[in-house]
Amino acid sequence: MVVGGGIVGLSTAYSLSHRNPSLSILLLEKEASLASHQTGRNSGVIHSGIYYKPGSLKAETCRVGKARLERFCADFGVPMDRCGKVIVAVDETELEALAKILERGNSNGVECRLIETDELRELEPAAAGVKAIHVPETGIVDYSRVCAVLGELLVKAGHQIELGEKVVAIQESDSGVEVSTGKRTIRAKWAISCAGLYSDRVAKMAGIEPKAKIVPFRGEYFRVTGAAAGLCRNLIYPVPDPSFPFLGVHFTRMIGGGTECGPNAVPSMGREAYRKTDINPGELWETLTYSGFLRVAGKHLRTGFAEIYRSASKRAFVRALQRLVPAIQADDLVPIESGIRAQAVLPDGSLVDDFCFEQTARCIHVVNAPSPAATAALAIGDVIVDRMQVAVAV
Repeated sequence: MVVGGGIVGLSTAYSLSHRNPSLSILLLEKEASLASHQTGRNSGVIHSGIYYKPGSLKAETCRVGKARLERFCADFGVPMDRCGKVIVAVDETELEALAKILERGNSNGVECRLIETDELRELEPAAAGVKAIHVPETGIVDYSRVCAVLGELLVKAGHQIELGEKVVAIQESDSGVEVSTGKRTIRAKWAISCAGLYSDRVAKMAGIEPKAKIVPFRGEYFRVTGAAAGLCRNLIYPVPDPSFPFLGVHFTRMIGGGTECGPNAVPSMGREAYRKTDINPGELWETLTYSGFLRVAGKHLRTGFAEIYRSASKRAFVRALQRLVPAIQADDLVPIESGIRAQAVLPDGSLVDDFCFEQTARCIHVVNAPSPAATAALAIGDVIVDRMQVAVAV
């Protein structure tokens, strides 16, 4: 059994199906459709792996997963585009951080190179910067479409996907796992949880105390309208703050057409509180009273206030974008739906930087899978199945 109908859950079920054709797989998703949360609310970028610590699970699975994803799209007719991106240093103070990103990219085997202002202007005429990294192998795709195809393939192979089935309890024994939803109790030999924003809670249902708690961060996006959409040819990214696990507001050409910009990263008032006015009192209280969040807020006070200010002020958001593309104006931007990132935070305030799993005799829980999980998902699925098969063998 797999819990979670986002791209990680679907990819895991897909890997299970290929490795063990005789298995009967049931995937449970609490929403009425697949890819309703993180998977369906991101910017659709196929990441290259340039940012991640060499040797980390993020770096390794991103590179493998990217190649797998590109082959998958080609095999099953999912539109994608290897359009490339630039990471832009807007002034001299960002050159050292830019150089470190380039070093990581080279260590991870990413196709990337440092370019000067004249070449940056050739690639992105509207971009401002003193130097940039060009990453030609970065791409774009519709991850919701990828999930739809994965779901179709699983059903075609004889497996089941049940929507509207929210897991409320998990009971593990030596012989298997009983998973209860609001509608029924189901018995399986194994349970794999890919529950995203609720990954820590689902793990607790199974008797695990995860080392980290999920803290939700809302990311707000705008669509670029009219002639201004042409200011970005492909993808334009800033040099990220190395102490903060977010990439900063950026411009993205979408596979379905048009250009979007964002996201910022503000604490969310609920794990599914997508609008600024949405609030889940219990979840907000849980976040505000968690020692890990309080320490994160203290460590990143200045950055956090800047993110909140950009959320409250469109003008401030536009100023951040103008560092990359000076010609963009507030009237060019129309707000669109937000996304929420599930970020695992340790009690000491450390942000869990890599993909993280918790495992028992009969369950595997993906307790941290932020970006680039969508890019890496097919490889993450293989990692999970490897772990399951090793446990079965023992």
